[in-house]
Amino acid sequence: MTETAYKWRVRSRDQVADCRVFNVTKRNSVDENGREGTFYVIEAPDWINVIPVTKDGDIILIKQFRHGTEEFTLEIPGGMVDEGESAQETASRELTEETGFVAGKMVYLGSSRPNPAIQSNTLHHFAALDCVESGEQAFDEHESIAVRRVSSHELDALIESGDIDHSLVLAGLLKFREFASKERTYSYES
Repeated sequence: MTETAYKWRVRSRDQVADCRVFNVTKRNSVDENGREGTFYVIEAPDWINVIPVTKDGDIILIKQFRHGTEEFTLEIPGGMVDEGESAQETASRELTEETGFVAGKMVYLGSSRPNPAIQSNTLHHFAALDCVESGEQAFDEHESIAVRRVSSHELDALIESGDIDHSLVLAGLLKFREFASKERTYSYES
């Protein structure tokens, strides 16, 4: 059994593709034993997702078409952190743009790595508490989003049935479940 893992050091980095919301780089690296390798990495800004909870405890979900799967997905609001913007500012902005709701309180739930094998970025998870409708949604150029309000019981059923199957959404909901079980203020029953 191997008990030591070796760190790799990047010797050179070349951009091979600019795909608008991310870049692909080719990294030539060497490990501590002198082994060399070429690795392709998706370099993207950090992302956020946010679990909106209304004053009466409902969770706000969004439904939108995703081009990767060519299907509709049931998700929570999320997006890319813009340059010069904090993750929390992005969470507040995306919440309002995608749902038309604003939070009474925004809570940082922690972070996760979308896919550290091939991606460089971090996903920051937030809970938007005491949400109230504030007005109109403001979509990005290629977005079209429907809002759906569900109880915690309905949310559990949507997860169990596979209707919610986006892994980054599930990671955020797991972080929220941990938070809610400690807080007991915003019940999330499982």
